[in-house]
Amino acid sequence: MSTRSLWLHQDFRKLWIGQTISQLGSVVTRTAVPLVALLVLNAGPWELAILVIVASAGILLVGLVAGAWVDRLRRRPLLIWDDFLRAALLLSIPVAYAVGGLRIEQLYVVMFLESCLGALFDAAYPAYVPTLIGRDRLVEGNSKLATSSSIAEIGGPGLAGTLVQLFSAPFAIFVDAVSFLLSALSLLLIRAPEPAPPPRDTSKRIVHEIVEGLGTVRRHAIVFPLAARSVPAHVFGAFYGVLYSIYLLRELHLDPFLLGIVISAGGVGSLVGSVFASRVINRLGIGRALVATAIAASALGVLTPLAQGPVALATIMVFLPQLIGDGLQTIEGVAELSLIQGVVPDRVLGRVNATLDVVSHGIGYPLGALIAAFVAEQIGVRGAIAIGWAGMALSILWVVFSPVPSLRAASDFVAPDSYVAPSGATR
Repeated sequence: MSTRSLWLHQDFRKLWIGQTISQLGSVVTRTAVPLVALLVLNAGPWELAILVIVASAGILLVGLVAGAWVDRLRRRPLLIWDDFLRAALLLSIPVAYAVGGLRIEQLYVVMFLESCLGALFDAAYPAYVPTLIGRDRLVEGNSKLATSSSIAEIGGPGLAGTLVQLFSAPFAIFVDAVSFLLSALSLLLIRAPEPAPPPRDTSKRIVHEIVEGLGTVRRHAIVFPLAARSVPAHVFGAFYGVLYSIYLLRELHLDPFLLGIVISAGGVGSLVGSVFASRVINRLGIGRALVATAIAASALGVLTPLAQGPVALATIMVFLPQLIGDGLQTIEGVAELSLIQGVVPDRVLGRVNATLDVVSHGIGYPLGALIAAFVAEQIGVRGAIAIGWAGMALSILWVVFSPVPSLRAASDFVAPDSYVAPSGATR
């Protein structure tokens, strides 16, 4: 195993820079698209709900097929073309606005297609990283790549607000289109050749390959408990996504400035967590680090539904889970991603990534959003937040009572003899 820092790895630096820029742009668009709908197109709650639904529908409809394609082809060309196509899609919004032809229907189509391409990218990207840096350096690589996400979460909303304030919401989306072009350029500049895809049975139909990917997740001793935990975690996590701002503003009476401070604390915590992730994982072992940080973040998270009293006290009670809890969750995320990349054979890694994305973001999160709205109407926002916390906390049991905590490193996992690669393929 190399002891040189990945910062000295020229191709990894190119990947990291490109993804940092791209993720910053994506956070800008995530903030700006609803503002385009609200400020430019006078959209109401129903139109905003459709924007969320079409984005989830793209992942749900395309994700599994995308995973199969990722396992058939080299990943880097897919990532490059994906970035170019998403840049063109997003560029259509400011262009249509400039000529006076922007309509809400265009936003629906663009966000649906962008989510389809995003599903393809999210299946290919984690499958490409191990071929670039090696499986023995996944924890370090994912820790550094998690820093990109944290930087984007800290700076993205503020950048989006500034661009919208100084120029316009469609112009902010133009910035994201440029960021995708820069991401594609960074991938084009990578010089290391990508290995050819593992051999496969060319007579097998794509639907059979999708079923094989689903079966791999279902039978895998490590991936299945992670997938099983992901579904309820995203269902109940959606309670926070839908209700968190309402809870802080209306129940705890924080003003918008304090709301911004609390939410920004999560980005700061994630940044710190990404810096220390590899050290924590190497010290505790990948399985114990995953479980320990998940439990610690959950224990701290109980402060959120319990928050009450004077505004200052309530602010501290929700600030700490954001700052410390998000840092712990970032370490957990690095451990989980590195573990999946390390124990899943390369020939099915794209399909496994896609399956996990579909069950969590394509099914779990939108389902949770609908349930959250219903529960909040029945028992109130605070009660719904409490249920969300409890559901996420209990979901950890899937991993606690699995082989995951026993793994010191991903390489410790040995596939059982019952796992046999299909004919024409290699493990």
